[in-house]
Amino acid sequence: MSNLFFLFIFVPILGFVLLGLNLLLAPHRPDESKVSAYECGFSPVYGQTRSTFQIHFYLVGMLFLIFDLEILLLFPIAVTLYQVSTFGFCIALIFFIVLTIGFVLEIGSGAIQLSNLNLEKEKN
Repeated sequence: MSNLFFLFIFVPILGFVLLGLNLLLAPHRPDESKVSAYECGFSPVYGQTRSTFQIHFYLVGMLFLIFDLEILLLFPIAVTLYQVSTFGFCIALIFFIVLTIGFVLEIGSGAIQLSNLNLEKEKN
């Protein structure tokens, strides 16, 4: 059997079988905490389609995704750093510098507020 068999035939079949077993065997007992809003910080208002939403949640989520993907790009650099020449090291260094400048600019603009900085501002 080839790897393509497992990738395109066996894995989807296994996924559907496990999903079906979960639907058949898992207990279905919804309660208030299971049907409420998950980690958004707001209580649901039934019958109302619009609710207030602070843009800070969205902004922090987007910044997390951006920096998470950039940090993910650091793993190949770390693995191949001994095999690349000085040019590769310079490119990695430029990547680190751009990442650091972006992080500093986001903190400076107030998009990310660190708790230690807020405590120092409140003391003054």
